[in-house]
Amino acid sequence: MMWLTLAGGIILEVCATLAMRASDGFRNRAWILPVVIGYVASFTLVSMTLSMGMPVGIAYGVWSACGVALVAVMGKVLFDEPLTLTMVAGIALIIGGVLTIELTGSAG
Repeated sequence: MMWLTLAGGIILEVCATLAMRASDGFRNRAWILPVVIGYVASFTLVSMTLSMGMPVGIAYGVWSACGVALVAVMGKVLFDEPLTLTMVAGIALIIGGVLTIELTGSAG
């Protein structure tokens, strides 16, 4: 259940970040409420994940790595932002680092 809660937090954080981008620096005020609701809900779900016993290093690492990757890909899809091969390689390195922490986190 804690992985589903974390996944929900990640998805909401990505949606809130994309809504902030769509707001154009909050010049388009229609996006303010989705940004605020998305971030509050995201932090609530990640907090719940931590209270279920997931180590903070794992939760934050997975949350941030997935968030970076999804925002970069969705930024390309929705806003035609750059996504170069070098950027994709960087995302892969971030994910690899988080996986390394995840897979070795319990060995100690």
